Amino acid sequence: MSQSNITDPYVLLIDDDESLLRLLAIRLKGEGYNVQCAGGGKEALRLINGQNFDVVLSDLRMPGLDGLSLFDEIMGLGKDVPVILMTAHGTIQDAVEATQRGVFGFLTKPIDHDELRSLLASAVSQSKGVRTGQWCEKIITRSMQMEQLLDQSYRVAKRDVSVLISGASGTGKELLASAIHQASKRAEKAFVAINCGALPENLLESELFGHAKGSFTGAVNEHKGLFREADGGTLFLDEIGDMPVSLQVKLLRALQEQVIRPVGSSKQIPIDVRVISATHKNLSKEMEQGNFREDLYYRLNVVNITLPTLRERSEDIPLLARHLLKSSAQRHQVKVNRFSDDAMQLLTTCLWPGNVRQLVNVVEQCVALTQTPVIGSHLVEQALFASEQNWPTLTEARDAFEQKYLLKLLKMTDGNVTRAAELAGRNRTDMHKLMKKHNLQSVDFKRG
Repeated sequence: MSQSNITDPYVLLIDDDESLLRLLAIRLKGEGYNVQCAGGGKEALRLINGQNFDVVLSDLRMPGLDGLSLFDEIMGLGKDVPVILMTAHGTIQDAVEATQRGVFGFLTKPIDHDELRSLLASAVSQSKGVRTGQWCEKIITRSMQMEQLLDQSYRVAKRDVSVLISGASGTGKELLASAIHQASKRAEKAFVAINCGALPENLLESELFGHAKGSFTGAVNEHKGLFREADGGTLFLDEIGDMPVSLQVKLLRALQEQVIRPVGSSKQIPIDVRVISATHKNLSKEMEQGNFREDLYYRLNVVNITLPTLRERSEDIPLLARHLLKSSAQRHQVKVNRFSDDAMQLLTTCLWPGNVRQLVNVVEQCVALTQTPVIGSHLVEQALFASEQNWPTLTEARDAFEQKYLLKLLKMTDGNVTRAAELAGRNRTDMHKLMKKHNLQSVDFKRG
């Protein structure tokens, strides 16, 4: 009998017949599977909640929770695990119903072991394809929450629908968007990314849709724009919540009609682009406040994926820290190989408000400053202090500057919006929009 190891496929075997359960488990272990057994559906669900399996092999007729009901419960948990059902009372109708509902395979008892072997191999191949492979190799995790999220992302990647990735700053939204692109049928084409909060409205419009030669001062050449650059591939719109409302109208039209019109041009150009967007904002609140169009929200949010904070996947911190340390040491050609135990303890207990981005920054500082092969806790403390436990994104830094600028401007003009707009080189409408964005009222700056 071969001995299983952690690389062998994990099978959950479920049957209320103890002797058959024991016999089938022995056979599967002998063929190199890691096998866990459950005597019924409820016991199986407890096991599925606690770990990931590559295949679920279950009896169809069981007291309490039967095989099809168990399958429904597994799907309800968001687990993308192939389910194979067995029954001694197999009928064509049972098999048809099971496969129509998404069950991977259907076997009748007594089990034909060649058929079982072939079906298990196919199921494992599908399951492993989700969790391994180059499509998500840059996402380092052992977290069950992240593995479930990657399972969902892999399924979504195969369907050419718009995806909205939500999550706090620094959680890796662009990394996940790129992975979805790599798992999709568009992988051979371009993945193009832009931060919608990093550019003024007129420049953002030109970057997205392109412009005709001579369409504005400085437009000495035609510019294709990112939609055309991403044609056939994926366009990633980061911080979509920061896109001006007027530009949201043009984006919505492009998504609905699959055509764009460059700035200064009357020509409409067909496009074939999948859009993945991301935000750290609560778009429901933004819609209530009139900052985000509801029709665009539903166009972008066909599927929503929410990334957990680093604190919510704390089991990944040691894994990520070691990976980042190795990469940084190789890049800087420094002989450093690990964190001390107390340094690692400090890393795992930190709150990480800046998430993975902050962890990257802390590890980089430690590697740059260490003079020994082992990084001690004093260096980690120093790097954490330097990162101020809150590393701002470009959008956050831009918003903070914008707010300070408006405060100073309105104080200088005693709340005169027309005069403030003139000094800022903007029109009154733009000024009112900016004031609304930062919850500023002109009356608060009028003397007396």
